[in-house]
Amino acid sequence: MRKAFISPTKYVQGEDELFNLGYFVKTFGDSALLIAHPEDVKRIKDKLEWTKNKFNITLIESGFQGECSREEVKRLQELAGQHSCSCTIGLGGGKAIDTAKCVAEGEALIIVPTIAATDAPTSHSAVLYTPEGEFDDYAYFKQSPSVVMIDTTVIANAPTRFLVSGMGDALSTYFEARATSRSYSNVNAGLPCGVREGVCGDAKGTNTALVLAKFCYETLLRDGVNAKISSDCNTVTPALENIIEANILLSGLGFESGGLAAAHAIHNGLTSLAGTHHYYHGEKVAFSTIAQLVLENADPDELNEVLAFCVAVGLPVCLADIGVDSVSYEEVLTVAQKACIPEESIHSMPFPITAEAVAAAIMVADQIGNKYKMNKDE
Repeated sequence: MRKAFISPTKYVQGEDELFNLGYFVKTFGDSALLIAHPEDVKRIKDKLEWTKNKFNITLIESGFQGECSREEVKRLQELAGQHSCSCTIGLGGGKAIDTAKCVAEGEALIIVPTIAATDAPTSHSAVLYTPEGEFDDYAYFKQSPSVVMIDTTVIANAPTRFLVSGMGDALSTYFEARATSRSYSNVNAGLPCGVREGVCGDAKGTNTALVLAKFCYETLLRDGVNAKISSDCNTVTPALENIIEANILLSGLGFESGGLAAAHAIHNGLTSLAGTHHYYHGEKVAFSTIAQLVLENADPDELNEVLAFCVAVGLPVCLADIGVDSVSYEEVLTVAQKACIPEESIHSMPFPITAEAVAAAIMVADQIGNKYKMNKDE
């Protein structure tokens, strides 16, 4: 059986870590293309100026236009070439990070998240959109980022909702990796088919990835509530440090090398409901994780444990929590049908999947979540 595991070359996190950015740029050369939203640059301007002067590097500001599109990637690659940039820095949220991955194409890439809202920073994949913001395609590169650098002071001063959303994304990691392992499904860490004649990219997850995914879940349960309080106070504590690591590193390694299953596919289906558009990725994944547990008829104690965690940190547990106050069965079935298209990760579940079964799981998960909240309020 062929297995695969993929990870960044280096992951480093700590308070005021951005002061060391220049050191990592120096490992590639003297200049870097900085892909970041102007507001994110403004938030950390003093640290960027300090590290530029300390390590005598040049940061070429890119005028990033906010969308990871083919047109923007081409413009930024040309800009990097014009200035002979030694490396690429993706700083900020998901769009800036994904754009930097596409510009670097797997070479000399430093990722600096300013929020801990998703597990994308460590991965070797990106999502492309049209200039108007509509989904275009997925992009995969030969390796993960060279450096993932986390300044926990910056994360602590970001809105807490981002951190909680990241916990929602991380919440699915163990349950999806577990399902993928039970079904012996392929994971994203494998090489693309056709890399070499006679070699296929099909690869299963490693035991290491599954253990990391489980530890991710255990960390959320142990430190999630205190990390949220820490973020509310804009302070760095051990609990916040642990949750940042869980949201970004443990979840990132877990999803790529452990596998995705029903939760992310159901999330993708839910995006067809207009009410969900104002909610973050991780918020929708949290509810989708509950739906996956219903779909697989998980142990009631496990389901209640997940519900309790979500309520404690403020993650959605029902459709109303993600902007869907009323919905017909036909609409839920449409969501399920989108979640069940042939290329979706839901087929990594260890049993046959039908749209009708998924629709039923979504509707029951909604009712279970509503009932749990009502009982908690009494």
